[in-house]
Amino acid sequence: MERTKVIAIVGATASGKTALGVELAKRLDGEVISADSMQIYEGLDIATAKPTQEEMQGIPHHFISIIPRSERFSVADYVQLANAKIQEVHARGKLPIMVGGTGLYIDSVLSGMEFQPETDSTIRKELESRLAMEGKEKLYAELQALDPQAAEKIHPNNSVRLIRALEVCLTSGMNFTEYKKKNVSRPSPYESIMIGLDLDREVLYSRINQRVDRMVEMGLIEEVRQARGQEMQTAAAAIGYKELLPYLDGTATLEECLDILRQETRRYAKRQLTWFRRNAQIRWLKVYEYDKVLKLSEKAEKIIAKIEKM
Repeated sequence: MERTKVIAIVGATASGKTALGVELAKRLDGEVISADSMQIYEGLDIATAKPTQEEMQGIPHHFISIIPRSERFSVADYVQLANAKIQEVHARGKLPIMVGGTGLYIDSVLSGMEFQPETDSTIRKELESRLAMEGKEKLYAELQALDPQAAEKIHPNNSVRLIRALEVCLTSGMNFTEYKKKNVSRPSPYESIMIGLDLDREVLYSRINQRVDRMVEMGLIEEVRQARGQEMQTAAAAIGYKELLPYLDGTATLEECLDILRQETRRYAKRQLTWFRRNAQIRWLKVYEYDKVLKLSEKAEKIIAKIEKM
């Protein structure tokens, strides 16, 4: 089977993935396929740091603002969409370039993971009601009893994955860990090259803090105010939205909420890097060794060319 070539640009939030993805797309005649679990939703443009038209520089960007915030969206949904989009881009003679920090999305696509059909939504709705009534601690304890291995890998605050794991346990006749192993059932259809962006931790944290300040200047507070009260499913977990609700509710000061937002973003960046560090396929570029994105993209292009000759 002839495999489709795909480039993936990965790394933590605020590491410069968008800029590198655009430069590589210009150099290699490619199109960007976003791999960000929150940018895929409509709205919350500032909170999720969606690239602006100016930042895109005319390069097509797919999977940004295509799902209503009221809809639930899963990794299985993303894999289905991404596989179709990669083939579409490739068929037009363009290079698919995945850019994003949602490691689960990227790994699931590039590894060739297949998912079994979603189960009956009745159980999911019951679990969502229980989450609201009983709290995530009780549901997490239930998952620990049903599938300790899955519970170790799912953060107690990640209600989406928590509900999905319990849903599988209660409906599929197997636990979530067994279910995921069963889903991997075919060789990858892709010849992938992964480039990771590496920054000194203090530099990365400084960039995150600066990004939060820019978001506020761009109108983050008003964006969250307008979104508050609207129906949201997975999108409600977006960092930059829930952290500001106490300010809008009058239970915390703006600076207190912004401090929490900075802290949560730094924690998220740390989790992203922990995820990607486990992947030996990723070639890491030390961003601080290059003063301009053009030089960084030149190095990335050389790495890609070298791997293709191997």
